[in-house]
Amino acid sequence: MEGILPELRWCDKERLMRALQCCSDARKKTSLLIIVNLCLGRGVNTTAGVLHVHRSTVYRVAARFRDAGESGLCDRRRFNGHRKLTDKYLKVLHDTVGSSPQDHGWQRPTWTRELLVRTLFAKTRVRVHVATMSIALHRIQARRGRPKPTVRCPWPEIRKNRRLREIRRLVMQLPANEVAVYEDEVDIHLNPKIGCDWMLRGQQKEVLTPGKNVKRYLAGALDARTGKLLWVEGERKNSALFVRLLWKLVCHYRRANIIHVILDNYSIHSTSLVALSLDTSAGRKIRLHFLPPYCPDHNKIERAWEDLHANVTRNHRCATIEKLMENVRQYLVQHNRAASPITLAA
Repeated sequence: MEGILPELRWCDKERLMRALQCCSDARKKTSLLIIVNLCLGRGVNTTAGVLHVHRSTVYRVAARFRDAGESGLCDRRRFNGHRKLTDKYLKVLHDTVGSSPQDHGWQRPTWTRELLVRTLFAKTRVRVHVATMSIALHRIQARRGRPKPTVRCPWPEIRKNRRLREIRRLVMQLPANEVAVYEDEVDIHLNPKIGCDWMLRGQQKEVLTPGKNVKRYLAGALDARTGKLLWVEGERKNSALFVRLLWKLVCHYRRANIIHVILDNYSIHSTSLVALSLDTSAGRKIRLHFLPPYCPDHNKIERAWEDLHANVTRNHRCATIEKLMENVRQYLVQHNRAASPITLAA
């Protein structure tokens, strides 16, 4: 190892071996292992391969050992000065990432690491490298994701929260002889929804589409107690589809005195056909409870539809709508077999 390490005496090698056995610091132990391997006559490439480090790391550790001996193997980053990623800095970063760059005077609508570095410097007067910003983002568990488009509820906040509390109280205090379900419709497209998937580097998966789209619709009701789902299928999403679901609920829950249906404000839920159906003797068992407008997160069946898309319709390869609907039915049957009571957390 001429030129990389000086010739060490036998007692120096023994001291290195004892230090290696007693070392509890992972970084220093790796450095000691590099020196020990070099002392045993192994080359730079062999040492790097055995310890799973880069060749430049082997050269750097050997140079520090030549200059300062064993003390040169210690982690000297504690002498770099004050730590920059303090709790206060991470708290400011957490609040900043949760907002938009335009809230801080920037024209760009999305965050970049460089923009975060400049914004955090203006707030804390602490300047960090872009690579350090990556570490800070990892520490606050930030991630790059796709935002969800939402529409603001037109109701006043007090009225909206009051309605949500009433529905939550209804489900939590539901009598044994009554049933509560969450209702909604979902579109099934023959042209597949495109979603994220794992791919090899340099490759992009292709999803073949039939070209001409065909649609089917489901109207479903998720039981608040059991988590099981009832559904009906149709070629059109209209009041007739919704009424068919209501009659299926009446037939399925024959022993229930009242069937509470929690649903959104879609127009097909409030037509004259629906009113006429609810005015019959069987229809009087049904009570409709409308959620505040544009509050899909409070309709628990939305998660079931999202799982349906993730497991069946996204990136699917079905050539016909009949095959796709067959897969949809199979998934919903499996969903009911594994169903569990839904959570009422807001």
